[in-house]
Amino acid sequence: MPLEQLPLVALQARKAFQTGRSKPIDFRVQQLKNLQRFITEKQKDITDALKKDLHKSENGTLLYELLGLEGEINMAIANLSVWMAPRPVAKNLLTISDEVYIQPEPLGVVLIIGAWNYPITVTLQPLVGAIAAGNAVVVKPSEVSCHTAKVLELLPLYLDPEMYPVVTGGVPETQELLKQRFDHIFYTGNSMVGKLVMEAAARHLTPVTLELGGKNPCYIDKDCDLEIACRRITWGKYINCGQTCISPDYILCEPSIQDKVVEEIRKSIKEFYTDDPKTFIDYGRIINQRHFKRIIALFEGSTVAIGGENDESQCYIAPTVLRDVTPESKVMQEEIFGPVLPIVPIKGVNEAIQFINEREKPLALYVFSSSNKVIKQMISETSSGALLANDCLIHYTISDLPFGGVGNSGMGCYHGKSTFDQLSHLRSCLIKRLGMEQLNGMRYPPHTAEKLRLARLLLLKQVSLGRVRHLVQATTLIMLKMFTMSLCHS
Repeated sequence: MPLEQLPLVALQARKAFQTGRSKPIDFRVQQLKNLQRFITEKQKDITDALKKDLHKSENGTLLYELLGLEGEINMAIANLSVWMAPRPVAKNLLTISDEVYIQPEPLGVVLIIGAWNYPITVTLQPLVGAIAAGNAVVVKPSEVSCHTAKVLELLPLYLDPEMYPVVTGGVPETQELLKQRFDHIFYTGNSMVGKLVMEAAARHLTPVTLELGGKNPCYIDKDCDLEIACRRITWGKYINCGQTCISPDYILCEPSIQDKVVEEIRKSIKEFYTDDPKTFIDYGRIINQRHFKRIIALFEGSTVAIGGENDESQCYIAPTVLRDVTPESKVMQEEIFGPVLPIVPIKGVNEAIQFINEREKPLALYVFSSSNKVIKQMISETSSGALLANDCLIHYTISDLPFGGVGNSGMGCYHGKSTFDQLSHLRSCLIKRLGMEQLNGMRYPPHTAEKLRLARLLLLKQVSLGRVRHLVQATTLIMLKMFTMSLCHS
């Protein structure tokens, strides 16, 4: 699409939104069902595209890209009437007779900028919430996963084409889109581009959700079951060839268990990917040669304990572990985003916590320990987008857990109802009758000590709707019982 046409795309989406047709629940549900139909009917196209882009197997794509997406759509359809409904809040005595509630309403036109590592799920999951919230959406898939982007171009054949246009292209197209006014921008990617997105959004005071990444620490306590811990870490690290924003970026452990950790990871790599991961169907590839060269350069100055084999012609890097890595090593200076796992020796949990806190807040933090005290200490003394004890990645599968970063790893969150709320304006509403004016006398001048005393009583006393409801029910039951007793005595 020519750059000069991109402002018209955003304008067309806004005009479509202004017709109001995205507000009724029936429209939203139908669009969500159409999105599900797109996924079902284009499943073969999707799996073929991801095989070309990232060497993902068909079953791997179904498991890690489409299954969770289907769950998000089903959840939104099943709960949309509840999510859209007014949400009553506690009142004070001054407003006890008023109707007071929060009304979710659509923001308007949302720009979703997808990522290339999971190009279906990280692009369409925010779209599910945006549709559910009643917004119009301009979808910009990542140009890096070019084959998948071509499949996503077919979305307007299933969704309202004016309300949900898809724009493909590279950096110039994204930059042009960011010049337009949107009501929310949802970006998934790295922190450097995230800052540029936020800067562009600031020109229009547009709120943003930034799903970024970073170096996710993985602390292994010396007293935990190392076989199970390393098995789960191996899975979390090398899935999608390490190109996962919440994959463990490095291990922190005491020197006394480093050899055992290396050997257990070696056994798990063989179990998952055979002796020859290069020929194994479920082991992926680096997205392109630029990223391949970037990752290979991170080996510099470190000792390879496992793997290290690579083939630039296929963008293949074997599952790799680096041992005795120092904080100053090249591999510790940036997010790896590849199948390379450094082990940094530390003296114990306190030094691990200090090491983590001296760096940017990560998107995920992993701790493996059989000690609840160690786990609780890690929770209370660190900060991260999420914390998992004794597992990796699995929190992403829980729609009721908000997914997002903190600090340099992002802002805002999504999944399930969190996406709906993130892409809605939660409007405060109060409806008062024009009668009972005497109750308002205390707020009008002149302001006297007696009025202040009354205001303190009326404004500071919170009234819980639940308690009021229970009180009314109890009173009704008492009156009913008294009425029944009077009948018996008559």
